[in-house]
Amino acid sequence: MKHFLHLNDFSKQEIIHIFELADKLKTDNGECDWLKGKTIVLFFPESSIRTRVSFEKGIQMLGGNTILFPSSALDKKEDIKDVIGYLENWADMVVVRHSDLPLMEYMAEHSHISIINAMSFVNHPCEILTDLYSLSKQYVDYSEKEYLFMGARGNIGNTWKEASDLVGFNFTQCCPKGYEIDGASVCYDIDQAVAGKDIICTDSIPSSAKGDFKGYQITLERLKYANVDACLNPCPPFFRGEEVSADAIDSKYFVGYEFKKPLLEVQQAIICHLFGCM
Repeated sequence: MKHFLHLNDFSKQEIIHIFELADKLKTDNGECDWLKGKTIVLFFPESSIRTRVSFEKGIQMLGGNTILFPSSALDKKEDIKDVIGYLENWADMVVVRHSDLPLMEYMAEHSHISIINAMSFVNHPCEILTDLYSLSKQYVDYSEKEYLFMGARGNIGNTWKEASDLVGFNFTQCCPKGYEIDGASVCYDIDQAVAGKDIICTDSIPSSAKGDFKGYQITLERLKYANVDACLNPCPPFFRGEEVSADAIDSKYFVGYEFKKPLLEVQQAIICHLFGCM
């Protein structure tokens, strides 16, 4: 059974296929009956906005049914392998947003239906796969660009590192000492880090790390040292005045809100790929 818990659960060829499916779905306005008769169970916390809306709407547009539970429904004494054992009687797929990645992996290990990771504390594969799709539309040679991630080790940075290993682009992290991503090339000087980069990504700074990250902010002045056609891709929710300055967000470098619009088609394509719809 094929699951999508880590970005590298898909090969480069599968990612190309998913992007092609997303293109087709975009052309068809995301509407067809590929999921007719399918029921997909969703586990999402109340705080989820973009990922939940795009998953729920995308499934419904493809003719599927959704049943939504809070993520906390999985935090129970009952063994997760028993939970999924019963769900398989009525569900065709499960999409989970939960802090505990090992819980998802354990669920997948005992599941005969596909499990999709909609975000954990360790990684966020659907989000970064969509970013790669959007970047592929903005830059024909997106896999040959220089990528910078400014932020602490966490689900966004970890998945960008995983993407670089899978796709093959050069990846550098900028952070204070103590926040490094395993295996990443790190530049501790933010001015040097931005220079010569094409794609600048950020993640919000954890409350406990704000003192250490003082001075680590992507500003418009710093972006001027990036390459001419560089873009700023902050992971939402981003906070003006913290990891990014207000003038950077209001500048030509910011990718814009529509950059995340393909979350709908890419997540639809992931589901359809796992079902073998095309």
